[in-house]
Amino acid sequence: MVIDRDEMGPTSAKSYPGVRLLPAIETSPQGPHASRAKQEIDYGRRGKGYIFGALQAATGAVLTEPYPRRTAANWVDFLAKVDAWVSPEVEHLYAILDNLEAHRATDVLLFNVAHPRWEFVFQPKYAAYLNLIEAWWKILRSLALKGRRFETWDEIGQAVRDATAYWNAHRHPFHWGRRRRQRVARQPGIAVLPKAS
Repeated sequence: MVIDRDEMGPTSAKSYPGVRLLPAIETSPQGPHASRAKQEIDYGRRGKGYIFGALQAATGAVLTEPYPRRTAANWVDFLAKVDAWVSPEVEHLYAILDNLEAHRATDVLLFNVAHPRWEFVFQPKYAAYLNLIEAWWKILRSLALKGRRFETWDEIGQAVRDATAYWNAHRHPFHWGRRRRQRVARQPGIAVLPKAS
């Protein structure tokens, strides 16, 4: 079984685009007129952290967990949660990882020795697009963060847990590559010669 794993962040407790618009009607000497809608500026940073995630691309199942910092100890803790999440009947687990130093720490190597069914596969540098969870982070941002205002890091953690539960209830296999748009069959134009009969 292949599991794509990574972390998203740092994610701050703040307003994300689309939360609240200021009135689009301005008054001038000529009377009220419409103007561009503007988002209220939010300078507050009320806590930050990282979202650790694991994606089973074949089934679409996802496990996410918020952590205050991106350390080797938090990474090993998340690895233990992923190990408990995956069925014990699975004999070989291939974890796709990036080259973050915390992923190669001594504690992570000791975890790998203690759990022989795990094999870590490190993606090439500057090739983040090869890890499917990177595309899933975009989906998570739209499900959990887009258009919302968060006052604390705990609110972000709860929003991520709710979005992950929603995704897992409606999951589907995750395919690598772009989604192809439906194209309408092209009608012959002026330059097409009529068929000779």
